[in-house]
Order: sequence, then structure tokens, then C-alpha cells
Amino acid sequence: MKHRKKIFFLAILALIFIALFIFLGINKGNWDYALPKRSLKVLGIVLIGGSIAFSSIIFQTITNNRILTPSVLGLDWLYMFIQTFIVFLLGSTNIIVMNDNINFILSVGLMIIFSILLYKMLFKKEQKDIFFLLLVGLIFGTLFQSTSSFIQMLIDPNEFLVIQDKMFASFNNINTEILTISIITIILVIAYIYKYIKVFDVMSLGKEQAINLGVDYEKIAKRILIVVAILVSVSTALVGPITFLGILVVNLAYEFLKTYKHKYLIIGSILISIIALVGGQLIIERFINFDTTISVIINFVGGLYFIHLLLKEKNA
Repeated sequence: MKHRKKIFFLAILALIFIALFIFLGINKGNWDYALPKRSLKVLGIVLIGGSIAFSSIIFQTITNNRILTPSVLGLDWLYMFIQTFIVFLLGSTNIIVMNDNINFILSVGLMIIFSILLYKMLFKKEQKDIFFLLLVGLIFGTLFQSTSSFIQMLIDPNEFLVIQDKMFASFNNINTEILTISIITIILVIAYIYKYIKVFDVMSLGKEQAINLGVDYEKIAKRILIVVAILVSVSTALVGPITFLGILVVNLAYEFLKTYKHKYLIIGSILISIIALVGGQLIIERFINFDTTISVIINFVGGLYFIHLLLKEKNA
């Protein structure tokens, strides 16, 4: 099957799941209530799935490693640290906490600053390699997580509830208040990154090969890291941290499409992500009556797949 036919197949499958999610069980009695609510929810899931898949695949391209996600840099926990620190410093009734759009813009701005500083530490000097990236990422992730936990023990229990809503991934409680600014952000990111799609094919060969072929590697890597930080902000602000979804969908896209071309891989991984999230949420809501959450299933399956990838790399 050619790449275009595979993409078309995934697109049809994604549309079927979206249609089932919106219209299954709907009738004249609940049409006015259920249709807008389900439409906003599925729109949020599509944005989350697209952001995670897109950020994961371009992050794996610049690191030239297929078992990494942006979570390794501690970006998810940085977002949670920002939320915790704002509530601790200003209180839960401050406009920065109450207004989701202002909170989102502030968080994205701080994560971009962090990404620029991280770039200067990791990529500016040639002797820094992937192991240094993992080490610094683990240290920052642990630092942000520990500091957030410490601050949460100091704040008022009522204000802690505000933070608790953001700590755990829940597709039953997507933050639809920031859907508009999320859509605008993603459109701007796609428009900005589109010109680099073909360059990603060269960068996936590795840093030295890409530089030899004329790619300004450091300049593009810095810009990609900023884009990754923005996309992680969008997905985390909408639903909360999800660790293994990126690894799962990107590697499935590689296995299914069997290509190195990012124009297919990016679209394919986004569609697989949408199928997994919308299909999973459909099964949980309509067939098993919320007995579990999709984030638990994703982290369980993704964790197993991560171990499989590690063993596969070890035996290669």
C-alpha cells in the first residue's frame, strides 16, 4: 500500500471514530445538550493528540532517537511547577489563575524561555551528546516535580484543589476554555514549521550528516525545541501530563508507513494519535462505563511498548 493510501485509510478511520463519538447514542431528546458538548470534547482530543504526536516526532528527529519524548526534558513537570508556583505566590483567586487564556500565555512564555536556556546548555557545544540531554532532562524533571510537591504541602488545602485538577490527565475534564487560543497557536506553529518539513528528512540522518549536507543544524534545532515547548504547553494545558502517548503513536507511524519522509510521518502519527484517543475514550464512555481512564491505559500500553523498544534496541 502506498503512503498516500495508508494516510487516506488512517484519515477515514479517524473520521469514523470521531463520528461515532459524536453521534452514537444521541437522539432528539438530548441533541441540543449532547452535540455541542461532545463536539467541543472531540475537538479538544484532536488538538491534544495532534500536539503530542507532532512534538514527539520532531523532537525524535533532532535527537535522532526513537525512544524519546519531550517529557524527558521535564517540560510537563515544568508546566506543573509554573501552575503550582503561581497559585502559591498569587493565590487561586488571582486573575492569572482564574483566566485560562492569560495563564496559558504566561506558561507558554516561561516554557519558551526555559527551552532557549536549555538549548544553550545542550546543543551549543559540540561535545554535548544524547546522554547529556537525558541526564539534564531527568535532573530538571525531578527538580520541578520535587519542588512542586514541596510547595503543594505549604499552600492552603482549598487552593491545592485548584492545582490538583491540573495534575492528573483526564479526558473527562478537558479545559475547553482555551480551545480557541490553542487552535490559533497550533495554526501558527504549523505555518512556521511547514518550510522545514523536507529539512527534517535530512536531520533524521544525524547531526554530522545533516551539517555535511548543508543544513544549519543548530539554528533549526533551537527553533524546533521552542516549537516543542509550545506544543507541550498546549497539550498539558488542555488535559494534563501524558508520558507515553508520543512514543507509542510515533513508533506505530514508523512501523505502519515504512518511510523516512516527514510529510507522511507527521500526518500519520497525528492521525494514529487521534484514532487512539478518540477510539479509546469512545470505548471507555460508551462500553465500559468509565471503569477506568484512557490516560491509565495509554501509560500502561505505552510503558510496555517502551520496554519492547529498549529490548529491541539492545538486541539490534
